[in-house]
Amino acid sequence: MRLTVLGGGGFRMPLVYRALLEDTGDDAGRCTELVLFDTDRGRLDAIGAVLAEQAAGRPTAPAVRATTDLDEALRGADFVFSAIRVGGLAGRARDERVPLAEGVLGQETVGAGGVLYGLRTLPVALEIAERIAAVAPDAWVINFTNPAGMVTEAMQRVLGDRVIGICDSPVGLCRRAARALGADPGRAGYDYVGLNHLGWLRGVIVDGRDRLPELLDDATALESFEEGKLFGARWLRALGALPNEYLHYYYFNREAVTSIRSAPATRGEFLRDQQAGFYERAAAAGRSGGTGALELWERTRLEREATYMAESREASGGWQRDSCDLDGGGYDRIALAIMRAIARDERATLILNVRNRTAVPGLDADAVVEVPCLVDAGGARPLAAGAVAPDQLGLMLSLKAVERATIAAATSRGPAARAQALRALALHPLVDSVNVAARILDASGALPAA
Repeated sequence: MRLTVLGGGGFRMPLVYRALLEDTGDDAGRCTELVLFDTDRGRLDAIGAVLAEQAAGRPTAPAVRATTDLDEALRGADFVFSAIRVGGLAGRARDERVPLAEGVLGQETVGAGGVLYGLRTLPVALEIAERIAAVAPDAWVINFTNPAGMVTEAMQRVLGDRVIGICDSPVGLCRRAARALGADPGRAGYDYVGLNHLGWLRGVIVDGRDRLPELLDDATALESFEEGKLFGARWLRALGALPNEYLHYYYFNREAVTSIRSAPATRGEFLRDQQAGFYERAAAAGRSGGTGALELWERTRLEREATYMAESREASGGWQRDSCDLDGGGYDRIALAIMRAIARDERATLILNVRNRTAVPGLDADAVVEVPCLVDAGGARPLAAGAVAPDQLGLMLSLKAVERATIAAATSRGPAARAQALRALALHPLVDSVNVAARILDASGALPAA
C-alpha cells in the first residue's frame, strides 16, 4: 500500500513514520511505500535524515521516496495525507500578529487568524484536490491541513466523501477524561459533537453507563487534567460538558488575548525560530552521513509539546503539561486507524471531520462536522449526535457561516472576494467590530489575486 504525504517535510512527519513502523499487520493493509511531497527540498532532506535513523535495523520499514513534483507524488497513491502549510511559519506568524495589533485574538486557527490562514490555504488545497481527481481518483484523502474543518469541506466539493478530516484534540480530551475516571480510554465510548476546534465532550460511556456526571461532581479529578485546569471545575459544571481546549479562546477571550499580547513571541514566531534551527542542523547531519538528526528532532519535539498553548495555561493560573501529554502521538495514530479500517475493512469508531448528512440536527447535510464516525471499507459515516444544546449549536452555526464565507472569498475574485472575506472576519464572534475586520483584512494581504 502506498501512502503519499503532502507537506512531507513537515516537522511532525516522523510521528507518522513512527506509527507506520509500529503497524505489524499483513502487507495487504500495511503501508509498504511512503512518498513525501514538499515544495522545499531542504525540508525533505532534513526529515529524510530523521526517518532514515528511525528505520535503521527494521527490515520491514516502509520504503521512503521524496519528491517536489506533485503529480509524481500522487500517481499510484492509495492514501493521500494532506498536511501542508501554505506560507510556512512566517505566514502563520503574520496571521497572528495582524489581529493582535487590533487588540483581538491572534491564533493559528481560531478567530481572525484562522480566517486569514484559510484565505491563503484554500486556493492551494483546491488545486491539490483537482490534481488528486485527475491523477489518483481512487485515493482516499486524509486531511490534517488547518483550518481542518473548512479545508476538508472545500476539498469535498471536488472529491466528495473520499476526503476525511482529522484532528488530535478530541481524542486527547477523551483519553484524559477517561483516565481521570480511572477507566481504560480504549474501552470507553465518547459522546462528542462540534466543528473542528469547536467541540464538546458530552458523555464518557464506561460499561454502558455515562460517567461524565460523576467526573463533573469531583473537583479534584476534574482539575487533574488539561481541560479541567484550563476551564476550572465551576465553569465545567455550569456547562455540563467538557469543551475542546480551543474553546478557551472563546470562554476566556479577554484573559487569553492579554496573555498572548504580553508574551515575548506568538506561538507562530516561537515555532518559526525553533524549527529554522532544527532544519538547518538536521539537514547537515543527513548530508554528513552520520547520526544525530533523530535525537535533535526528539529534543525539539519535546520543547514544542511542553510549550503548547502556553499562553492559555498562563492565563488560567500557570501550570505545566502532564508527562503523558508530551508523547506527541495523536493525529498520526488516527490517520493509521483510518487507513487500517478502509484497507482491511476493520470497523473502527473515530472522531473525524466528515459531511454531516443528518448527524447533527440544525446543520445542513453538506456541513463538515466533527463527530464520532463508523469507519470501514466504505469510508467514514457520522453517527447520530442527537439534539445539541442551544449555546453549542449557536456557536457552531456562527462558525459555519464564517467558514463558508472564507471558502467563498477564496474561490472568488475582485470585489466579490473582498466582500466575502470581510463578511468572514466581521461575523466571527471573536472580532468585535466591522471596522476592525476591515483593517485586519487590509493589513493582512490575504485576499486572492484579482
